[in-house]
Amino acid sequence: MTPSRSSSISEPITERINDVDVVEEMQASFLEYAYSVIYSRALPDARDGLKPVQRRILYQMAEMGLRPDRGHVKSSRVVGDVMGKLHPHGDTAIYDALVRMAQPFTLRVPLIDGHGNFGSLDDGPAAARYTEARLASPALAMTEGLDENVVDFVPNYDNTLTQPEVLPAAYPNLLVNGASGIAVGMATNMAPHNLIEIIGAARHLIAHPDATLSDLMEFVPGPDFPSGGTIVGLSGIRDAYETGRGSFRTRAKVSVASVTARKTGLVITELPYLIGPEKIIEKIKDGVNAKKITGISDVTDLTDRNNGLRLVIGIKTGFSPEAVLEQLYRLTPLEDSFNINNVALVEGGPRTLGLRELLQVYIAHRISVVTRRSEYRLARRRERLHLVDGLLVAIVDIDEVIQIIRSSDDTAMARTRLIDVFDLSQLQAEYILELQLRRLTKFSLIELEAERDKLRTEIAELEALLSSRHRIEILVSDELSEIAERFGTARRTLLTDAPPSIAGASTRQKAAAVSLQVADVPCRVFLSVTGQIARVNTVGDPESATGTADDRRAAEVGGTGAGTGRAITVPSQRSAHDAVLSALATTSRTEVGAVTNRGRLIRFSPVDLPVLPPTSVQLGAGVTVTDYLGLTDRGERVLALVSLESECSIALGTKHGVVKRVAAAAYPAKPEFEIIALKPHDEVIGAVQGEESDELVFVTSDTQLLRFFAAAVRPQGCPAGGMAGINLAAGAHVIHFTAVPESVADSAVVVTIAGHTGMLTGVDSGSAKVSPFSEFPVKGRATGGVRAQRLLKGESALQLAWVGASPPLAVAADGSPRDLPALDVRRDGSGHSLTSVITGVGAQIR
Repeated sequence: MTPSRSSSISEPITERINDVDVVEEMQASFLEYAYSVIYSRALPDARDGLKPVQRRILYQMAEMGLRPDRGHVKSSRVVGDVMGKLHPHGDTAIYDALVRMAQPFTLRVPLIDGHGNFGSLDDGPAAARYTEARLASPALAMTEGLDENVVDFVPNYDNTLTQPEVLPAAYPNLLVNGASGIAVGMATNMAPHNLIEIIGAARHLIAHPDATLSDLMEFVPGPDFPSGGTIVGLSGIRDAYETGRGSFRTRAKVSVASVTARKTGLVITELPYLIGPEKIIEKIKDGVNAKKITGISDVTDLTDRNNGLRLVIGIKTGFSPEAVLEQLYRLTPLEDSFNINNVALVEGGPRTLGLRELLQVYIAHRISVVTRRSEYRLARRRERLHLVDGLLVAIVDIDEVIQIIRSSDDTAMARTRLIDVFDLSQLQAEYILELQLRRLTKFSLIELEAERDKLRTEIAELEALLSSRHRIEILVSDELSEIAERFGTARRTLLTDAPPSIAGASTRQKAAAVSLQVADVPCRVFLSVTGQIARVNTVGDPESATGTADDRRAAEVGGTGAGTGRAITVPSQRSAHDAVLSALATTSRTEVGAVTNRGRLIRFSPVDLPVLPPTSVQLGAGVTVTDYLGLTDRGERVLALVSLESECSIALGTKHGVVKRVAAAAYPAKPEFEIIALKPHDEVIGAVQGEESDELVFVTSDTQLLRFFAAAVRPQGCPAGGMAGINLAAGAHVIHFTAVPESVADSAVVVTIAGHTGMLTGVDSGSAKVSPFSEFPVKGRATGGVRAQRLLKGESALQLAWVGASPPLAVAADGSPRDLPALDVRRDGSGHSLTSVITGVGAQIR
């Protein structure tokens, strides 16, 4: 051993030096690094919307059985399993990705159900050893079907395990939850959206492959952030949806409220996406100290777990809250910009995609998933049917089968003889040899025959499905609809086309921009039957802004529940969508009131309402009034808009037949207050602002209509409970209350719709009648009225009524118009059968 070792040591060492071009080496290494970052770390896949680390976390948690119906486990255990098996890039990156998927303020539909401190917008999460996690229900929809060969599997980092190349993704996760990431030479920043809206657009694109971007934006008007807020200016959204790049500004949801009896404040309940309250407070303090922000006395953070975000900014005496708010929009993150850059991986390479392209990539992926799943299920059912057919052969001739097996020397001989005698395949023969004796009963034969018939039916269905791409598309669309039903929630972010603040404008532009932003312009506010609210500016229209007293009053009182039902006149209007419940002539900065069925009056300013063009008023383009006013009680509805500066009193009619007039001088200086003291189980049916010469009108469920002069009702203060308005028969209640001015009494009409109270809403169309209001006699207050419609066989009550200026507009639940029968001069005649369901009647916009 020693001589050989010494000889080997004495041998000369041969050096080998390779000359390498430094430029080429750097280019090759940089490109390899860039590709690794782009493909393996920073950019999401356009199909499932996940980065590799997110995909690996969800897959490994599914493999660990961390389902929503099971207990949470330590996050450090999840991180350890993911790092050891699939993602060897450090525990910090894995835990950060897990935390992000569990934060409800980051994702619109969180994928991880976290237990413990997963952080906030201002503070980071606790360490992985202190928190626990499991999959959220939507994550199961992302991973569902992985055991059915729906996607390709690739080796993990050390080739010992496999992992999915992409998840099946039962919904468009990339659009729903958005994404952000910085790669080499590129970045992505995608906004979250509403699940219901995105699925609606995807289903429309499946049914109409040639759909335009405008068609898709009917379903997806804009992003929907988890934190809510308001998007101002919609042009950037369309740019982003068309080209993949665009920007817009988001605002906090701010309301003016009385902090104390003598102090007004700004109450912030929603902030722009990923902006925390501490950042807002810090910026306000910096602005006040630098004397850039004036008029603020204090800032109080009342945020808690039960009530959510609530920042209260005190306003100094003598300062306008609206002007202070405009400063805050310009100088703090209460208004922030969001830049969309839709960069995602498509077929392994980065691409910038618009809304239509993103949906197309997802739909193609989902069609592939459903096709592969159907092929897998078809193969499994064919295999099972093959075995069941063999078992049935064996059970029918079981004695001969037993004899063949008993007389065979070994298993191989028995298998061969079974194949020869019964013409079986090798798989069938093997299965028969493994047959348990308990399967030889008569009941087992019945079970096998039933299973065979079921398998044949399922095979035929799967074959028919795979033979038609159209059927596959229908199935994909239906499955998307089910997902929307299970996980869809209402929109949180309001969309307005109001101009953003002048943050970012040049100094020369700022003076003009401020004066425009705070201008108090004449406008008309419209409330639709379906609960949409919007405004139309009347600047530049002298007739609209400075018309006669009757014209202004007509705009104030509006339709059902808001006054006379006088037709609302908007200059140059060419079309109408949705019926008008109430309308009001005011200015954009003037505080007005909204009366609800709970007997409350809520003050608000229409300044942030969507502005509709006077030439094309489409009330469906407004915002939901309950969202705009922040009504938390789902049963509370806005019935009318009223002027707080008018000297006219407000008349109210309730379900139990009570009438009340509230004097204008009785309004307390509160942001919201009770305008009537309601008795238990009673509610306001209609509200109207008008003169003593108006006629008040009640319509009841038992077809009675009563009209009497408003002068018969003495005005009262807000705490009062009103007086008897109409005498109700047993079991009857008021379904409509309004007022008709003397000037339109001769042209007004009465619309009544009857049906059966036992029918489900929206099922029975019922019958309708349109009658002249003049056919109904004037009677005294607290009497019983006269019959307005004779009920047909099968009808038990009036379901809906409306009194107002002709012509009325009937609508369905979505605001689309419905036909009413012709005018019937008979006061108490029967109605005409309707061909479609009517859910509301109001004034037309002309």
